[in-house]
Amino acid sequence: MFLFISGAEIIFILFIIVMVFGADKVPEIARGLGKGISQIKNATNDIKHEITKSADKSGIDTSVAKDVQDQLNQVKDDLEEFTGSVRRKI
Repeated sequence: MFLFISGAEIIFILFIIVMVFGADKVPEIARGLGKGISQIKNATNDIKHEITKSADKSGIDTSVAKDVQDQLNQVKDDLEEFTGSVRRKI
């Protein structure tokens, strides 16, 4: 896992965000963050699809691609877990 942030640290970060941007801007920032994560997820899926398609055409063993996919899924799950905790706090 790449983020080891406790609940108190998340609250502190949210407090700083509210102080810097103001309470009225926080929902816009959260929406923008959600859209950005969604775009990254879609781009990752597109890249994965293109790599798999090219490997199948070339006759390359895709078991390595499966390992990479497992790692990408783990990162995606970690990211969704983090953003879910941020969404619950806002």
